[in-house]
Amino acid sequence: MIKIITKSLYFLFLSLFVNNLYSQDTKWKEFFKKDDLSEFIILNGNATFQIENKILIGTSKLNTPNTFLATKKIFSDFILEFEVKIDDGLNSGVQFRSNSYKDYYNGRVHGYQCEIETSKRRWAGGIYDEARRQWLYPLTRNPKSQNSFKNGKWNHFRIEAYGNNIKTYVNGVQTANLVDEMTSSGFIAFQIHSINDIKDNGKKVMWKNIKIIDTNVKKYILPDDKSVDEISYLENKLTELEKENGFKLLWDGKSSKGWRGNLKKYFPKKGWNIRDGILTVEDSRGLESQNGGDILTEKLYSNFELSLDFLITEGANSGIKYFVNEEINKSGGSAIGLEFQILDDSSHPDAKLGKNGNRTVGSLYDLIRAENKTSGSRGKNFKGIGKWNNARIISINGKIEHWLNHVKVVEFDRYSQTFSALVEKSKYEKWDNFGKWESGNILLQDHGDKVSFKNIKIREF
Repeated sequence: MIKIITKSLYFLFLSLFVNNLYSQDTKWKEFFKKDDLSEFIILNGNATFQIENKILIGTSKLNTPNTFLATKKIFSDFILEFEVKIDDGLNSGVQFRSNSYKDYYNGRVHGYQCEIETSKRRWAGGIYDEARRQWLYPLTRNPKSQNSFKNGKWNHFRIEAYGNNIKTYVNGVQTANLVDEMTSSGFIAFQIHSINDIKDNGKKVMWKNIKIIDTNVKKYILPDDKSVDEISYLENKLTELEKENGFKLLWDGKSSKGWRGNLKKYFPKKGWNIRDGILTVEDSRGLESQNGGDILTEKLYSNFELSLDFLITEGANSGIKYFVNEEINKSGGSAIGLEFQILDDSSHPDAKLGKNGNRTVGSLYDLIRAENKTSGSRGKNFKGIGKWNNARIISINGKIEHWLNHVKVVEFDRYSQTFSALVEKSKYEKWDNFGKWESGNILLQDHGDKVSFKNIKIREF
């Protein structure tokens, strides 16, 4: 009941705030000043756009790439509002701070996109990075907003882009809170997504009441819904909200402070390098812990939320271990602990070992297979080899979660009978009380393959 009242008060406050705000000479500008598209350019595809009765209508076309109706004008900070209605089965979006360069995939549109879709995953209002980093803010991190978009009806969207902060709203509900510094300006574009099924040919997406504020933007930014998770892509730097929520950098991005080698009092003198804000374990032809060896935190952790970005090379194997116990397995090889597996599933043979895929990327190594545990994403949401992926591990009073690129892929209770039964049938059965130690180190594994890490941050509960 308290949560319901709190949520109701928030939306009441938001409504009063907005009404007061817009009574103050809001500098809204109509987006389409004319009844034609002379101030826009069509990019990439051959689907069609037209304006009828002040409504922008996009019509899907079979077997053509994504089509974008882009502004000739470049925008930086702005607030954009519009209403949209989309035929069932179509996917669409609004690009912003986006660009098209001849030397980038032959002019392919790339940049931030506010998602518009009708699929069962319900990610409308999420933020996608078109032709670059894929999903930046999937609504798996804000599931309460997934019912805000209504299929078959007009839906009100709001996009706020101010500095490095991007927020989106659907029908008055905040859907995303993103912090990112990759692109500060670009065009705004309306998308008709490519289709491959003839039954979707000729379907429509329509926009109306499109307006923008692009001067004195800060004055009109809405207050945050504090229940919406912030996702930050800042390089080895914390946002003010992360600091407020108790996060600390577990690696400072420039030194080995707080880390040491497994079974050592110092950081490895070889096998690891720190360069340009990236921590990399070097390739040693797959020789596990035979070059620099594993590195681990000097501090022990129990209840925590850990987030880091990792990049693997082709055929690579590594892992993030937690609740590590150095007192066992001193004879060589990697230290023992629970492990978030890092692996090239398509090329490394370990992906086919173990049982039922429990050694694939994101898995609890040799125990639980990683798979989509949320109501949304298609598969594990792995972005690929040679690209940065995010690992998130949450440990609270024995309850553990693995998240891969903001999609939950593993959950278990390390004190449960089920977990004990899994251990008894795994390579860990010989270690007494495995995975149930009160606390332990966090470890980055040297498995003999080149793997890089950055943006390592943690908070304790």
